[in-house]
Amino acid sequence: MNKPLTLYELNIQIRDIIEETMSESYWVQAELSDVRENNGHCYMELIQKDERSNTPIAKARASCWRNTWMLIRPYFERVTGQTMHSGMKVLLQVHAQFHENFGFSWIIEDINPEFTIGDMARKRLEIIRQLKEEGVYDLQKELHIPMFAQHIAVISSETAAGYGDFCDQLINNDFGFHFATRLYPAIMQGEGVEQSVISALNRINEDIEQGVAIDVVVIIRGGGATSDLSGFDTLELAENVANFPIPIITGIGHERDESVLDMISHTRVKTPTAAAALLIENLMEVWQTVQSLEDRITSVVSDRIKREYQQLEHFSKTIPLQFAMLQQKNQFQLDTITNNLRPLLKRYMMQESHQLEMLGQRIKALDPQVLLLRGYSITLHDGKAVRDVKKLKSGDEIETRVAYGTIKSIVK
Repeated sequence: MNKPLTLYELNIQIRDIIEETMSESYWVQAELSDVRENNGHCYMELIQKDERSNTPIAKARASCWRNTWMLIRPYFERVTGQTMHSGMKVLLQVHAQFHENFGFSWIIEDINPEFTIGDMARKRLEIIRQLKEEGVYDLQKELHIPMFAQHIAVISSETAAGYGDFCDQLINNDFGFHFATRLYPAIMQGEGVEQSVISALNRINEDIEQGVAIDVVVIIRGGGATSDLSGFDTLELAENVANFPIPIITGIGHERDESVLDMISHTRVKTPTAAAALLIENLMEVWQTVQSLEDRITSVVSDRIKREYQQLEHFSKTIPLQFAMLQQKNQFQLDTITNNLRPLLKRYMMQESHQLEMLGQRIKALDPQVLLLRGYSITLHDGKAVRDVKKLKSGDEIETRVAYGTIKSIVK
């Protein structure tokens, strides 16, 4: 029996063999099961799964030293728009290394971002295909944002700058519209996005079932990097949004980025402030429609009343002449006609009076005072409604009418 080797001696031999027989670099496809950084170095756990059973069939460790990682990471994130995370498919250029103390590891020399982009695109297309097969891809598009959408549920990070911008835009809108926002905090970047946003949607749904007034949901994310958008490209989150009972507006990305969540939502805008502008514009269009209908109804009712009075005046002149002619011919016929005409005239007058009363009720329902009782206000200058702040100047006196009183102000 040969003299036994020490473990150190054996590992030295393995190291030498690997260095002699595997001195080349290799491009290898793998899935990341874990990624972590330490002291500027990056350590990855690589895995390959069986395509049919999804069970692991190969595992390995890979390391990227600081001097290489500092160059690879920014380029990869800039091209793919994402950070490396578990579940991502990557194409790595590696060479083998065996250390007598730390064992075997693949040393990363380069990473091909185009390969990952292709895999991300394939995953996104697969999610979209599955949503269409389930018949839910267009469900949100079939919903309608309510005319008076003023109760807004917001899913966002409480400390995000985008959330503050969104609220400021609604509060300080040029038309004085009132919006009631309710925040449902959620993680908006990193691996916890999916479950956090789903949890927020569930809380909103519970509140709706409890009778809380919510007209629309807004999912906003401002100030984050495009590399944090991967959490919005998941099947489970897309299914939850697609099946949600009220419209969802998203403002989570930037101009060139569109996630699966954007595609499945009711309306996608670029930024949180754009989401606020959309809600303000919706209410402004409703207000203009109400004003237009008020003017039309007032005009129609006025014309109808005028015609009715003209007809009554005509009848008042015609009936005495008819009576005079009938008296000349036959008093009996006159009495008969008079007895028949009076009930008809009375019934006609009652019908016309009822129609006038109904028209009066419609006018009353459209009385601006009713809108004031709902929380709106009207600002007047020289007795005329202010629709454009540019027409006011410093020192002008304005009058703001609310439901229970009038406020006079001086423009500064």
